[in-house]
Amino acid sequence: MTRRPAPRPARRLVTLLVLTTGCTLAPGPGQGSPSEGVLPPPGYGTLRQDDVSIALVSGDLQLLVTPLHESVTRVTAPDTEQRLDGLAAVHQPSGEPDARLFLVSFYSEQPNARFVPEEVQLISQGLRLRPRTIRPVTPTWGQRRLQQRRTEMAVYAFDGVVDLESPLTLVYGLEQTSAWSSILTRIQAERARARARAGLRSGPAGYASSPYLAILR
Repeated sequence: MTRRPAPRPARRLVTLLVLTTGCTLAPGPGQGSPSEGVLPPPGYGTLRQDDVSIALVSGDLQLLVTPLHESVTRVTAPDTEQRLDGLAAVHQPSGEPDARLFLVSFYSEQPNARFVPEEVQLISQGLRLRPRTIRPVTPTWGQRRLQQRRTEMAVYAFDGVVDLESPLTLVYGLEQTSAWSSILTRIQAERARARARAGLRSGPAGYASSPYLAILR
């Protein structure tokens, strides 16, 4: 299958998050994640949600899939980081700390476009994975239909075997994309830049001071 360019309405999917999330702490790193020492401190990223998300087009449907792990959210702009971390904290499955969470958004320019939530799958480390759980974010997700130019969102939990530091393929129906490889390169570059920005404003004893803490001073 050929990979198609990211759909323009992706920014609308991001904007809707402002209305649906709050601010909470992100879950800790797990398998297939960089160590805490490699990640920049919170608050120094600059990327938009679009920049760290996988886009896929299937017929009238436009999908946007965003990893909610801190190895990804840490490089996004502070307000975006807080929203995505808030979703991760709220929708983390009980008793499954290793689960990999993804925000999945469906959008369509056409009225009454049907979508099948269970057809969103990932291929990681040679394994084809179905979601463990799907937790709706928008109240009409269960209708499995899209109103024209409206977005439906849910948080998907996949097995912890998903490695965000290696190639990853998103599959929906007969369509798939391996765009994650180029997205990961962008994320890794932003980690280095964010660490450099944090280092330019080092606090006492070599600790990088967060802009969040600066508000309290």
